[in-house]
Amino acid sequence: MAEPAVTATSELEFKRGKKDGGGGGYLLGRFDVGKLLGAGTFAKVYVARDVRTDELVAIKALDKEKILKGGLVAHIKREIAILRRVRHPYIVQLFEVMATKTKIYFVMEYVRGGELFSRVAKGRLLEETARRYFQQLISAVAFCHARGVFHRDLKPENLLVDDNGDLKVSDFGLSAVAEQMRGDGLFHTFCGTPAYVAPEVLARRGYDGAKVDVWSCGVILFVLMAGYLPFHDRSIVAMYRKIYKGVFRCPRWFSHDLVHLLHRLLDVNPQTRITIPDIMEDPWFRKGFRHIRFYIEDNQLHSFDDPNPEDEQPQSNEPKPDEVYESGSESDCSVASCPASFSDDQYQQALLRPPSLTAFDIISFSKGFDLSGLFEETGERTRFLSKEPVSDIITKLEEIAKVVSFKVRRKDCRVSLEGTREGEKGPLTIGVDIYELTPSMVVVEVKKKAGDGQEYEEFCNKELKPGLRDLVYESPPIVHTTSTT
Repeated sequence: MAEPAVTATSELEFKRGKKDGGGGGYLLGRFDVGKLLGAGTFAKVYVARDVRTDELVAIKALDKEKILKGGLVAHIKREIAILRRVRHPYIVQLFEVMATKTKIYFVMEYVRGGELFSRVAKGRLLEETARRYFQQLISAVAFCHARGVFHRDLKPENLLVDDNGDLKVSDFGLSAVAEQMRGDGLFHTFCGTPAYVAPEVLARRGYDGAKVDVWSCGVILFVLMAGYLPFHDRSIVAMYRKIYKGVFRCPRWFSHDLVHLLHRLLDVNPQTRITIPDIMEDPWFRKGFRHIRFYIEDNQLHSFDDPNPEDEQPQSNEPKPDEVYESGSESDCSVASCPASFSDDQYQQALLRPPSLTAFDIISFSKGFDLSGLFEETGERTRFLSKEPVSDIITKLEEIAKVVSFKVRRKDCRVSLEGTREGEKGPLTIGVDIYELTPSMVVVEVKKKAGDGQEYEEFCNKELKPGLRDLVYESPPIVHTTSTT
């Protein structure tokens, strides 16, 4: 079931005041619904304003009765699970799912820039611009494949562009997960859009989801560069014949490297078709390519490569005066005014004053009033006490990160250690929060924010714990007493 495209509209087109069908009030008590963005058989998509944050979102409303009659309950559940699994800066985000007696609502990221298709419809793109979109598409598709998700309907109509000119993959209605493969390790469902579908799907003999997505990416790249389809024909039978044979001609303005890449992408033999890792090593693709690294915290995506004057600024193939390429910067922080008599060390300590733990914080850390929770160690979270200055703790974390080539990001008494190795679940990211327990003692909380749990455990045991051992305050043993009558 293809979802209506979550396309964009101007804020001037936003119509305030559309209420839910229940009479009075905002939709779900939170959303002021505006213009209809798109409609399909089972769903409609609206732009809406979250009255709590005043931010625009896209709301996909699905009719429960139609879903039940169409036998699509499992399909909807799978789509929700997939969208939660593939949270990436170049994929449209699903924020939350809510329901009433008659409707299911997907609250999604609102992408203002519209479909990439509308840009291509005006004519072919510059090579640098097409390359940038293609790089972002491959980054998103690689992320999906690493998590066992295969889109199976990639096309310019399902690629949106945000305010920053960055790509957003949408419409996972036809996507599949690895668990759906048959015993032969292949998918067998015939789906996709004819002009973008791979020859092995047309053959109905079973196909590799990753190879099918790569083929579609190849068709998209050709369209971006040429302004028309590689296998276009008025007769769909003739078009299918061209797809089967892989017959297409590149325009004269295509560079040699681009032609070479396209022939590898549009290889009719899925066994010899180029793979995602090989695409990322291709000379045409690599020009100006920049890996995007990120983590998720507080239900928000944050980029690893935040704007930082000490870092090299990202190069753009399509510069804009106010363009921002990666979100999640935490560089802004307030600076308290300090007496002029403060020494440099005192000034730094004042800036590094950690937030104090309240009684409620302590109880939330602990089981009831058992303070042993302050020294808790679980699979992906560790806490310990320290009497060392906050600056010394942060310095030690930076030293540990340097040894293993992790990047360090800081905001006040929060530290993120960010790895560079691309595992199946993305780079390992570790968050360290420091809280004041008493004026002379702090609680240090270490937790995994992203990445593989086993890799996190290995890093903690081999690097983090040995490196921080000298900073840990060994608390006296807890003595449990019993009273007798």
